[in-house]
Amino acid sequence: MEKRHAPARVPAAAPKAVLFDAFGTLFDVYSVALTAEQLFPGHGQALASQWRTRQIDYTRLVSMSAPDGARYRPFWELTLAALRTSAAALGLALTPSTELRLMNEYRHLSAFPENREVLAALKARGIRAGILSNGDPDMLAVATKSAGFAELLDPVLSVHAVRQFKTHPAAYQLGPDALGLPARDILFVSSNGWDAIGATWFGYTTLWVNRSGAPLEQLGTEPHRIGTSLRAVLDFFPAAA
Repeated sequence: MEKRHAPARVPAAAPKAVLFDAFGTLFDVYSVALTAEQLFPGHGQALASQWRTRQIDYTRLVSMSAPDGARYRPFWELTLAALRTSAAALGLALTPSTELRLMNEYRHLSAFPENREVLAALKARGIRAGILSNGDPDMLAVATKSAGFAELLDPVLSVHAVRQFKTHPAAYQLGPDALGLPARDILFVSSNGWDAIGATWFGYTTLWVNRSGAPLEQLGTEPHRIGTSLRAVLDFFPAAA
């Protein structure tokens, strides 16, 4: 049983489907640190951390600067831009070959070890499970295939369809539209605190997978539940006796 921290009220009815955030939740965005350390000894962790921060900053910048999606750029392009900026900020000289190696590493991020067990259990219990991600369709296709999850996740939804990144309401609306369910009947799972809060505001039932023990966002809202691994998802869908 997962340890939780003062959960908000969970809707009385059990969710009917699950949507997972991809990057950070199913796939470890900091697994690139090992390759980064090999390329830039002593700087791998710093580069991985700053790269992720810049990547999310850029999604917010392009969404907030043009509510009509006019400044939208695919997540892959923003990920590359974030890598270049982060390397420059740390005084690291990217060559075409090191840049290509790091971007290829990002395309094949490591999956968290409990994922397959959880996804297989959901399928066995008849619970539909999919992805709702900032990632563009090609990134998601490669990541899910590389991890061996392609047959366990449907639908795989990308914000590319609406040209707005999370936490824009149009991004979250993709879930109810695809599943034919109201947001409250869908469990949205993210390891990103800001994403879990945004989904809660939108109306999803939410689980924040807080692997690092990060503090709650101080915005007057919290996810419905908090767990320390993806296994907390199964608490919403107990196995039949």
